[in-house]
Amino acid sequence: MRNITIKLGYANMDVYKCPSCEPPYNFSSSPKCPNCGGKGELVRKISFVDAPGHEILMTTMLSGAAVMDGALLVISADEKCPQPQTREHLYAAMIMGIDKLIVVQNKIDLVTRERILESYHEIKEFLRGTPYEDAPVVPVSAQRRVNVDVLIYLIEKYIPTPPRRFDLPPLMPVIRSFDVNKPGTNVEDLVGGVVGGSVLRGLLRVGDEVDILPGAEVTVGKRKEVTPLSTEVRSIRFDSQSLEEASAGGLVAVGTSLDPALTKGDRLQGNVLGRSGTLPAPLQRLTLDYSLLDRVVGVDEMVEVKPLATGETLALNIGATFRTAKIIGARGTRIELELDSPAVAEHGQRVAISRRFQRRWRLVGHGTVS
Repeated sequence: MRNITIKLGYANMDVYKCPSCEPPYNFSSSPKCPNCGGKGELVRKISFVDAPGHEILMTTMLSGAAVMDGALLVISADEKCPQPQTREHLYAAMIMGIDKLIVVQNKIDLVTRERILESYHEIKEFLRGTPYEDAPVVPVSAQRRVNVDVLIYLIEKYIPTPPRRFDLPPLMPVIRSFDVNKPGTNVEDLVGGVVGGSVLRGLLRVGDEVDILPGAEVTVGKRKEVTPLSTEVRSIRFDSQSLEEASAGGLVAVGTSLDPALTKGDRLQGNVLGRSGTLPAPLQRLTLDYSLLDRVVGVDEMVEVKPLATGETLALNIGATFRTAKIIGARGTRIELELDSPAVAEHGQRVAISRRFQRRWRLVGHGTVS
């Protein structure tokens, strides 16, 4: 049996604008303009979360969507649109509240001009009736770097940096955690565990005392329990830069004073980090106001979504947190759920709802925490 272990990928990019060339061809990721050779002006730093496209990795994609300000929906010109996973990712973007989207029509170097145009019309038809029907579609060959400058220009134009709240305590969903110590490192040289994510609001500073909730899963006797964690921010890194503070936006790695065994292998993924005493208490029970999609997303056949029923088990994506939950009460468009493990959730937070179908979790609806 083959296990698929693809995780979220990350990359950072500097955006440069050449003052001499005309848009959209004056944007690049290099300080030297590829057109005229002049010096570009640094206008923005962008972080990318690469969500896996495979349809059985939907929960991984939803975890990444929790920290996105906008999305690039990549569609291959050499495949008919939409593929099941393409439809699922589009609905996921809608459910998680991503309102800025650009369609990247990739692999145009592999097909004819006629197929490129046919693919374009398939994409436009696919987007019709959705919040993204007017989203720009840019033909690209990533391998040959065709229209990459146009894509960067469109990111600048259609996905601007949103307003940030710096007057609130910092909040950061943890979407990765790891141990940076190499095997064989001397005890005196060991450094604390690292958690990665994007600050959603506020300012996180080196020296801050922070809580990580709901915490780490530990075994007590024969039972597994979740233990809240408190630690100190020892370092903050953005790409290769060391920072004294991190503001909202961008992906950062936060060094802590935690035992690195607690952070190894993404053990803390799905937690929430915030200044000590400012996070809401983790919940074992959750009430959602919800709505269902017309059809199950991610499968080829048309399967109607049946009403939710007391006693059934669902999968929930609450920000970057994945939990299974049993419905213990259902009335109208409101359900009460018992989570398999505590989770941090705020009033009004969006939640994606999946149901088991053909032995996999399939997206069937969404809700908000009430």
